[in-house]
Amino acid sequence: MRQQLPRTEVYHYLKCLMVNAMGKVKITQSRSDIKRPETQQRTLRALGLGKVNKSVEVELTPQIAGMITKVNHLITVQEL
Repeated sequence: MRQQLPRTEVYHYLKCLMVNAMGKVKITQSRSDIKRPETQQRTLRALGLGKVNKSVEVELTPQIAGMITKVNHLITVQEL
């Protein structure tokens, strides 16, 4: 099973990706949003997710990086 990175490490990883290049990332929802706060559920919907194992490819911008940081315990992120 993949181990989740602490929130600060995720933030620094995303910051390094954005400095190097505004590339694409693949975001996969790995956990359900049931019994999560409404703001986290809305963030997942804004990212284009909603079901477990659904994936989307998005351009990494500061706004997307903030959303990823907010729900990093529910998703996995891969650099493309």
